[in-house]
Amino acid sequence: VGSEMCIRDRTPLYRQNKKFPRSANKKIRPETEIYERGVKHMKTRKLLLALCAFIIMGGNAVMAQEQTIPEKFAKENIFGLGEKNVAYQQYFIGQSYLNPLTKERVGTANVTFEPGCRNNWHIHHKGGQILLVTAGRGYYQEWGKPAQELKPGDVVNIAPEVKHWHGAAPDSWFAHIAIEVPAEGSSNEWLEPVTDEEYSKLK
Repeated sequence: VGSEMCIRDRTPLYRQNKKFPRSANKKIRPETEIYERGVKHMKTRKLLLALCAFIIMGGNAVMAQEQTIPEKFAKENIFGLGEKNVAYQQYFIGQSYLNPLTKERVGTANVTFEPGCRNNWHIHHKGGQILLVTAGRGYYQEWGKPAQELKPGDVVNIAPEVKHWHGAAPDSWFAHIAIEVPAEGSSNEWLEPVTDEEYSKLK
């Protein structure tokens, strides 16, 4: 009997009491618990590293989309690049930049286009506009007429009520000074974009 009592005494308590929950039957060693915590920590760390890598790669991709300005063009563009043309971005395909030069009496601004960038078809009511090409290569086109290639030194006198667009060549940066011709009640009417099919016909 004594030997049987000893055996019973050695039996773990959770095996003697059937009312203990099943989870109590699992006895976790301290070293096992430390190992599991380490695994969870490593998984969390890997997840954070992967997230950081994704964010960095995404930022690099956005930066790669912004084209580098050629040194020759930067020197020709003497009136300055200015800031991204956020206010009129909805009327452009591609990235343009705007550097206002004068605002009183006559509004003038230097407009720079990345390669492939062009504005939508539009009309200047009453006042009209004058373009002074300063750098790069681009195009001007009136509705129903062939596009005209533009280079530094060219001047475009846009009459009121003429539907037109202007922008960079597919492979070149482009800049011009835009002069708004003063007129009472003048306004700009922005229309549809220049389609890729139309634009692809240009060289």
